[in-house]
Amino acid sequence: MKKVMILALVTFGVVQAIAQKIKESEVPQVVKSAFMKAYPNAKGLKWDKEEAGFEASFDQNKNDMSVVLDKMGIVKEVETEIAKDKLPKAILETLKKDFADHDIEETAMIVANGVTTYEVEVEKGKKSWDLIFDSAGKLLENTQ
Repeated sequence: MKKVMILALVTFGVVQAIAQKIKESEVPQVVKSAFMKAYPNAKGLKWDKEEAGFEASFDQNKNDMSVVLDKMGIVKEVETEIAKDKLPKAILETLKKDFADHDIEETAMIVANGVTTYEVEVEKGKKSWDLIFDSAGKLLENTQ
């Protein structure tokens, strides 16, 4: 039992270290300034501390977005929620063929290190998970 409790505490600590909600006052000024310069019209801004920097979640032009910035304020990743019909045709074909019996909950475009991928949250029964595709419709990751 003692080992189980220690494992649970270690796991909780690792999860907390990966992403942790923080107040805007805890975000370094260089990060806030870089974010506001790139996204001056952001609404509903919320911050998370991540292992490699900070994540800003917000709404811009009626789109849910998140941006990961490193500790120097350099944008590392931009995720923008998109409508399902805005996915590349090849991804829609893969979903129709391989995931026809799944419900699509959310879709997003992710740009990181100059590479664009697409995230599709699917649900089957009571389980949901993410699928990551490249622009050509190739499944890169299935978090199931």
